[in-house]
Amino acid sequence: MDDYKQKLKDLLTTAAKENASDLHLAVGKHPTLRIDGILVALQKEALLTPETAEAIIMELVPPEQKEKLIQYRQLDFAYSLEDKARFRVNVYFERGHLAAALRLVPARIKTIEELNLPPLLHDFTRLSQGFVLLVGPAGHGKSSTLAALVDEVNHLRSDHIITVEDPIEYLFTQDKCIVSQREVNSDTMNFHSALRTILRQDPDVIMIGEMRDAVSISTAMTAAETGHLVFSTLHTNSASQTIDRIIDSFPAEQQGQVVSQLAATLVAIISERLVPRISGGRVPAIEIMIVNPAVRNLIRERKSYQIDLVIETSLQEGMVTLNRSLANLVKNKEVSLENAELYSLNPSELRILLERT
Repeated sequence: MDDYKQKLKDLLTTAAKENASDLHLAVGKHPTLRIDGILVALQKEALLTPETAEAIIMELVPPEQKEKLIQYRQLDFAYSLEDKARFRVNVYFERGHLAAALRLVPARIKTIEELNLPPLLHDFTRLSQGFVLLVGPAGHGKSSTLAALVDEVNHLRSDHIITVEDPIEYLFTQDKCIVSQREVNSDTMNFHSALRTILRQDPDVIMIGEMRDAVSISTAMTAAETGHLVFSTLHTNSASQTIDRIIDSFPAEQQGQVVSQLAATLVAIISERLVPRISGGRVPAIEIMIVNPAVRNLIRERKSYQIDLVIETSLQEGMVTLNRSLANLVKNKEVSLENAELYSLNPSELRILLERT
């Protein structure tokens, strides 16, 4: 068993050294890293047999959660490599065999500047209340941006920050704030029970790792309504799609109230894509929607399809569409036109934007 422990350590060390975002372990494949969005097989490593994959993966799984893995056939948890690196782990079964996807969580939380994010994001950390959402596909920097915003609050003012995560990813070092990080399964029975009691714990700022359903969305809006600053994430592609998804999460008879709450509490939606850079690495393309009176009215009137137009015509307020962000990156020769089109939700509009500039 010690051999497998060493093999696991070697693979995790390699992932950290190569600055990979992910490590994949699957039967019949070489251990594989994702570097700058591209999968790279570790050819020097042997193909994983069912026995080897299981032995290495079971070294990762916390002993008290092994039964849960067998019962539910999948498991989320965090794993630390001797304080050198931290990983968010999902273990699952495929074709009857164990497999794992490990996301590397950097030990140090990067700042808004270090993540190449727009300076406007600093404004959201100075709010006393409201609802700020980070959206985009998996693996495109939402967690890193969320951590940067929350950590800036931690360094700015004396507040109580409570996070609810499954699992905890970034570890915050308390500065001016008290930071209470609650992990589902170890610190609370489940996501819903943590959210039900969160307002009794005297928070000023709340971070919900991921909006999962109507309960988490409802909790976030109620908290924002009652004088708290709330940050969270959602797997959606744009601001307008996010608003539709939130409203559609509720039964028809509740949607009227949800629309009113959302219009009253939402401050901003930040949609993020990490696009391959010409010089190597990845750079964020960002859509920013700030809730001004025009957006508030469109939410109330259920006309989210008109929001893109408001974003496009509100540049002076700091708003930016994803296409304009991509166009700027192409213009500055940071990303290729081909890659920009690949990440655009409307490539023909992107080409028109570039022709005008």
